[in-house]
Amino acid sequence: MDKIGATLTTGEHQVTNPTVLEQAFKIQRAGDRAFYDHGWLRTSHSFSFADYYDSQNVNWGALRVFNDDRVAAGQGFGTHPHRDMEILTYVLAGQLEHRDSLGSHGVVRAGGVQYMSAGTGVRHSEFNHSQTEELHFLQMWVLPGRLGEKPRYGQVDFDDEERRGKWLVVASGRPSVEGRILLTQDASCMVSRLEGRSLRHTFEPGRLGFLFVADGEVVAEAFGDDDAPIGKATLAAGDAVRMSAAIRLSVRGVGELVLWDLPVNSDPRG
Repeated sequence: MDKIGATLTTGEHQVTNPTVLEQAFKIQRAGDRAFYDHGWLRTSHSFSFADYYDSQNVNWGALRVFNDDRVAAGQGFGTHPHRDMEILTYVLAGQLEHRDSLGSHGVVRAGGVQYMSAGTGVRHSEFNHSQTEELHFLQMWVLPGRLGEKPRYGQVDFDDEERRGKWLVVASGRPSVEGRILLTQDASCMVSRLEGRSLRHTFEPGRLGFLFVADGEVVAEAFGDDDAPIGKATLAAGDAVRMSAAIRLSVRGVGELVLWDLPVNSDPRG
């Protein structure tokens, strides 16, 4: 996207909001992500985060962070602050233990999703609850739809069958899309365990899409107006594709998938 509109500063990086939606099908391979091995933590960043900064890769619409984290047994992130950000953590394997300044405490297991709306400010810690097994999760930050909200925390356990061969909406702030977790942003997050069949998703005009493959191998194909093809790719574990001006997405194969349906202009200040 060449034409850039408003900016929103989050931490040390600025978020760019395109004012003109151009057709795109941008593939990010697993090896193209910023990777860091801290011993206790192996992490891959799909967007600029912490010490990794690329002015051309800060966000995709309202999606600001998409980290793929593996935490060693008994290790974790000490208490740290967040503000005016909506954070989803999808546990792929292991057990994630959470504590925060709101008094919340919980353990999220594989297939479960943890949600925290940082709002006016919250401090929390995240640890691998197991002393013997590795923890693997995806942490995703979405720009809030409203600033200065009261902080909230929650966690939801999902049954495997709820996402097997179909899209399961785990979180949504869209009036037309119901999710178990409520976002303030006009975005929705879906997951699926695809096993040898195909799935579709339809985007309303002017939306962005972000598809991530956590494991397996799938073929993703996007179509625009009049069903004209935009792009097609085979995606393996850790690969992602960013879509704009797509009307329909088709995915087939075997894999664990995460899909975001996002607004273009995500600045909560308007």
